[in-house]
Amino acid sequence: MEAKDKITEQPSHFDHLERMSVGELLRHINEEDASVAEAVREVIPEIQAFVEATEARMRQGGRLFYVGAGTSGRLGVLDASELPPTFGVSPDIVIGVIAGGDKALRSAVEKAEDFPERGWQDLLTFYPTSKDTVLGIAASGTTPYVVGAVTEARKHGLLTGCITSNPNTPLAAACEFPIETIVGPEFVTGSSRMKSGTAQKMVLNMISTSLMIRLGRVEGNRMVKMQLTNAKLVDRGTRMIQESLGLSYDEAQHRLLETGSVDKVLTHSSSRRA
Repeated sequence: MEAKDKITEQPSHFDHLERMSVGELLRHINEEDASVAEAVREVIPEIQAFVEATEARMRQGGRLFYVGAGTSGRLGVLDASELPPTFGVSPDIVIGVIAGGDKALRSAVEKAEDFPERGWQDLLTFYPTSKDTVLGIAASGTTPYVVGAVTEARKHGLLTGCITSNPNTPLAAACEFPIETIVGPEFVTGSSRMKSGTAQKMVLNMISTSLMIRLGRVEGNRMVKMQLTNAKLVDRGTRMIQESLGLSYDEAQHRLLETGSVDKVLTHSSSRRA
């Protein structure tokens, strides 16, 4: 797929950005961002199909891998890293893999994304099985590291999907569940960290949150299995218990710190009532 065929490389709808005031820049960026949610809404059926297929695998003990390079890789690692404290799951349930390794989270690693064999090689360090799922993330849909990882993963029986901002890409062709968020040209031509990155973050939020809810990590609308990693989360958990059981704040917090999770307090209280 040549650069001229990529929507993500097409010229911005705006020109002479250097002549704009700060207010103009911000308003026009916001105008462009406003279209992203609609592009994501268009592919909800594709996201749903991927989530349902992934859920079935995860219920059998499978894991979900996000594979990306640059901004796409960082967003995958970010989403995966937020799930253990938010939903109390093990960090080896959803795993972010980025071209160039952890160093690439903070700085660019030269040519890390240019070799198709490296994506699968990096996945092999996690001993993938046919119960696992790989989601390739690449705005262009052509990143060799990501395309190679998804291609090999599918050959080895893993479930495969992708998020891309261009239609009919090699990455989409390589997987079973392509999610194409066509957000259009970027405000700064080719800067896919902008609208494409926003779309990727939205889709990743939808996928991981839906999976965690479906896998029993939420009750009602609350993160009852969250880890108590800071004062804010202890306070949030205390108030959940307080509202659910009608306790004083101090008693609710005592029970929370004693057991270590909202879920355990509520389960213990329910069993005692039974």
